[in-house]
Amino acid sequence: MAFESFADKVVVITGAGSGMGRAYALEFENQGAKLALCDIDPSGLDETVAALRTSGPDRVMASVVDVADEEAMREFADRSRAALGNAHVMINNAGIAGSMLPGTETSVKDLDRVFAVNFYGVVHGTLAFMPQLEANAEAALVNVSSIFGMIGAPGNADYCATKFAVRGYTEVLMAELDGSHIQVHLVHPGGIDTNIVKGTTAEDDAKALLTTPPADIAVKVVEAIRKNRRRVVFGNAARPARFASNFLPMGMVARMLKRGADRGQGLGVTS
Repeated sequence: MAFESFADKVVVITGAGSGMGRAYALEFENQGAKLALCDIDPSGLDETVAALRTSGPDRVMASVVDVADEEAMREFADRSRAALGNAHVMINNAGIAGSMLPGTETSVKDLDRVFAVNFYGVVHGTLAFMPQLEANAEAALVNVSSIFGMIGAPGNADYCATKFAVRGYTEVLMAELDGSHIQVHLVHPGGIDTNIVKGTTAEDDAKALLTTPPADIAVKVVEAIRKNRRRVVFGNAARPARFASNFLPMGMVARMLKRGADRGQGLGVTS
């Protein structure tokens, strides 16, 4: 099953206060959808709502929510349903940067911090909104991984671990829900121009990588949902990452990434 139209469909987007989340909101508004938006940053969320052409309570609801908090996500799901009705599309987009340390220097505390948002945030969003997706005849779950969920980039042990985890979790859901009315989509953004590395040690290095406008991937994701294409790999460096992941020996990929890291390339994160 594929979506014929998003007009008056309820689309839920986490991490909607900037970057890809804001781009998804703007693109789905263009498609006539109703929007349930959340972000941990209230000012960013306000800016997204202000950028929309309409913001009436029957079309848009926005809440400050920490996706790492399971109960907060369940409460957000309840508020969204009360305001707009059951969700048709759930986009688990929220994410944070990792510590950007070598893997042997990445602590369990670092891993816990990034997993709380990048992986468990996806799990919380999925579980909180799954009953609503089940209640609608048309439904789609969209989980955002990264090209760093396809290749292991040096200096990104915690970030890559979370994005590989999102990939595995989502591919399981694809298999389990195959043949149902719920579409499951996995997004691997490449170098999208977002502010995820702002204020981190990778900010300067990432400028050459993070070049694809967020609006471009939003269009691709909407098209994928409309046509029920399960996987989206898009953005700067996405094509070579996919080729390396799918076709090159692991040892060759590791050597290529190591050489790139030694030259100061391939650093930073992507979504």
